[in-house]
Amino acid sequence: MISMLARLFLKPEGKTEAQLRRGYGILCGAVGVFLNLLLFLGKLLAGLASGSIAVVADAVNNLSDAGSSVVTLLGFRLAEQKPDHEHPFGHGRMEYLSGLVVAMLILLMGFELAQSSVGKILHPVPSEGGPWVTAILCAAIAVKLYMTFYNRRIGKRIGSTAMEAAALDSLSDCAATSVVLIASVVERYTSLALDGWGGLLVALFILWSGVQAAKTTMDPLLGTPPSGEFVEEIRSLVLSHQPILGVHDIIVHDYGPGRRMISLHAEVPASGELLELHNRIDHVERELRDRLGCEAVIHMDPVCTDDGVTQETRKRVEALVRCIDGGITIHDFRMVPREGKGHTHVIFDAAVPFDFRLTDQEVEEKIQNAVRVLDSGYQAKVRVERSYT
Repeated sequence: MISMLARLFLKPEGKTEAQLRRGYGILCGAVGVFLNLLLFLGKLLAGLASGSIAVVADAVNNLSDAGSSVVTLLGFRLAEQKPDHEHPFGHGRMEYLSGLVVAMLILLMGFELAQSSVGKILHPVPSEGGPWVTAILCAAIAVKLYMTFYNRRIGKRIGSTAMEAAALDSLSDCAATSVVLIASVVERYTSLALDGWGGLLVALFILWSGVQAAKTTMDPLLGTPPSGEFVEEIRSLVLSHQPILGVHDIIVHDYGPGRRMISLHAEVPASGELLELHNRIDHVERELRDRLGCEAVIHMDPVCTDDGVTQETRKRVEALVRCIDGGITIHDFRMVPREGKGHTHVIFDAAVPFDFRLTDQEVEEKIQNAVRVLDSGYQAKVRVERSYT
């Protein structure tokens, strides 16, 4: 159905990726509102007629999902606004915020339903379910499976965390409705009072999906590292330009879908002509913007390429550092002889992972000792830093 509606209303041919992203987000949000309202009405009538708290709880869950779809829809509309004086980085994070609001609504509804279900467990009242209640619940499961499928598929296609959260919520709804269905059937044919327990399980499913949805949307708001594939794209593009020799200190700031800022350090020959190197760097920044849709700022790090001693020493220091741990990398390597003092400063930065087993001071001391063993006339000046990728 989504594909048919997309062909009818979106007309994907000839549209940009940003236009398609917005269109699919609004379309899926509108379809979600309609289907959830339909399920709410059907389950509410069935729950009130049968006196089942579990079915009513499931109906209210669908009503909260309809509200969540409205919030997601508004999030896409707000996120598409262009940058302005007060928000120069755009409004893309509104999509993440809408997903967070959805998660909060899910959690609130879960607590309310858990409270009602506990009351039904403590004071059980027989429900009067029939074949038509079973039919409504089976139809609801089928609809929610379909919603899981299209939200996940479109969410991955356009890279939307809000839609992936909606897919997860729909999948948990399938499990919750299945529990209600089983409880309804068992209670109809036995003397077991399972309605309250079924409602409690539904509430627990809702709470679980709310926690997962909150995590999915909180991560990009707090700041997560870019994917390895995206980092490799940046690295390959930059290194494809001469005379850039190396890339390090890549930082990606995510201000919402389609609004990323990149900063990085590019190693260039110290003997190069400054204006020519500057023009090259400007060209790379433009290409990053055109090909990856990112604003980029590149800092030039001059490295010595015509001094055999410096190059050989760097290779030996890199080998020593790898012996300490293969996850450590070095950059900005240079050697500064201290005239009249009889030693040479070996200066470089060492990048270590965030979860590294040693403290920064321990890493620095180990590297300094290793360089001293390499040559007693060398004194290592090391700045230990954490990688952002």
